[in-house]
Amino acid sequence: MSSWHASFVRIVLLASASILLVSSAPATSSLQERTFEFTYAAEVHDIPSGSKDVQIWLPYPQSDQYQKILKAKVSSPYPSQILTAPEYGDQMVHIDVKNPAAASILVTTEFTVERTEHVHEVFTDVASTAPSAPPDLARWLQPDHLVPLDQRIRELSAEVTAGKTTDLAKARAIYDYVLANMKYDKSGTGWGNGDIYWACDAKRGNCTDFHSLFIGLARSAGIPAKFEIGFPLPPGGTSGEIGGYHCWAEFYLKDYGWVPIDASEAWKDPSKREYFFGAHDANRVQFSVGRDLILASPQAGPPLNFFVYPYVEVDGKPFSLQQGNTFLFFYDPTCTHCEAAARKMAKLNWKNTAVVSIPIDTPQFAARFRLLASRICSAGPISRGHIRRPDRGIHAPHRIHVAIHRVSLVLESN
Repeated sequence: MSSWHASFVRIVLLASASILLVSSAPATSSLQERTFEFTYAAEVHDIPSGSKDVQIWLPYPQSDQYQKILKAKVSSPYPSQILTAPEYGDQMVHIDVKNPAAASILVTTEFTVERTEHVHEVFTDVASTAPSAPPDLARWLQPDHLVPLDQRIRELSAEVTAGKTTDLAKARAIYDYVLANMKYDKSGTGWGNGDIYWACDAKRGNCTDFHSLFIGLARSAGIPAKFEIGFPLPPGGTSGEIGGYHCWAEFYLKDYGWVPIDASEAWKDPSKREYFFGAHDANRVQFSVGRDLILASPQAGPPLNFFVYPYVEVDGKPFSLQQGNTFLFFYDPTCTHCEAAARKMAKLNWKNTAVVSIPIDTPQFAARFRLLASRICSAGPISRGHIRRPDRGIHAPHRIHVAIHRVSLVLESN
């Protein structure tokens, strides 16, 4: 893990402000459905003086068969565009800033999303009446940079699928192998890159490591498989802890279509092992598909391993995300107390903890923000004593810890 530096990109996942369920629509069928609001904000800090060109990309979720974007809003001090990358159709916010006048840029995206459970597990329905194969199917048989299909991986795939005569049986054997040999363990370093060699050798990691192993073994067996990434939703209730991004996979069966799987969630909850071979629950929102990504308005740097966090370039060079803590203060822009408190809060910075003041107009949270702001304003000059360090507890509704491979957000319970 790298040490703290002055230059960094700060990521904020808010609830109503972050991947937080605000309201849940009753299901109209046997499939689970969820409707929620979230805000995804990125603040680029400490842009070097004299910079001529700042390019910012944020992932932007889009509607598909299992996800509907009901409302969307982008707030930025500079003009923004919604672009679509050609290879996988991923959408993104792109902001092109010439000769930036300020050392920081805050970009916020807000969405209302309806998510439906994706279940495709009645395998007796495999028949020639299934939809025709998608035109990009060949891509999902090719290697990725960190998921090579070399002799080692091909031999392992052949060993795992030995004796299996159908793609369904092979895919299930691979799924079972991943669950039997991997451990969900994010201790130490090395995990989280989706490196199939790491998965084979260390036999542990997070969702990217689980699914890189599944995808590589499936492709080596001649089964198309693809990588998808987004964020998890708290399962049930209206608030909860967000541990960072989440990713999952799908594999393709001829005469049946794409089959969803989530091996890491199945490992966490063995009672759902059968369910997650053929299903994705509604407790997620998808942001992008694929790996080794070239962005729309192509970046100068190398292809992205995956795209779920912002990517920034300054004068043609990647502007790296660094480790650090961010104290978030959310305020109602129409509230005088809130605005005054936000100005004071924004000046704070202690050790590796910086303060970001975020305007938010979500009605159901406004009263809470006003109360917090009035207390801060009445306390006089703000100091470390008024608000404790985020790693020692916090008096505001939210805390966020930003690290290279994870974003964890603790939300106040309602």
